[in-house]
Amino acid sequence: MSNETKEKIVKEVSEAIYQAYPYLWEKFGEHGRVKTEEDNYHHLDHLETTYELRDITVFLDYTKWLENVLTSRNVGTYLIIDNFERLVKAIPGKVDKEREQAFLMYLQQAIQLLKNS
Repeated sequence: MSNETKEKIVKEVSEAIYQAYPYLWEKFGEHGRVKTEEDNYHHLDHLETTYELRDITVFLDYTKWLENVLTSRNVGTYLIIDNFERLVKAIPGKVDKEREQAFLMYLQQAIQLLKNS
């Protein structure tokens, strides 16, 4: 995935999160917004690594680690689920079909994992 594509997805998802949850500005400020963007770059990087390795456990292990880190910083699991659901909506049409299908499957499995935790 090109850097330009990543940036487009990251901006789209981060803006949507902060529009849906305006209290995040009060709770985390600009620093939180920057961290949300950084996190989304990490999500996309892990999706790519998982795809290259053809090993879903890479993304699921990342998801478990992410939940541990973010919940310890008072970011609820529901926000991680919401973020992943927004990625599911943002990715289609921005990468080739094979990657798209794989990324969406990884995200759906991670969402299910988070819902069951």
